Amino acid sequence: MSNLPVDHRIEGEWRMKIKVYLEESEDGGYTAIVPSLPGCISEGDTREEALENIREAIELYLEPVEDDVLSLGLSEEVELAI
Repeated sequence: MSNLPVDHRIEGEWRMKIKVYLEESEDGGYTAIVPSLPGCISEGDTREEALENIREAIELYLEPVEDDVLSLGLSEEVELAI
């Protein structure tokens, strides 16, 4: 298993490095896992394909979904004690 930083770019606006764990499968191919993004996992037949696929998975994971974006003008801030 190797721990690889992946340069990440969304629409050419910014870059960040994300650690990716790349593991060779016993049945052939590679699995790529991003521990900092739960559930962000991909595979590929080759090392290069697995890295290309995980790069796309990271972009999709980080892409804002219109429904998930709150309009602060319409939201109420609530403080909870737990």
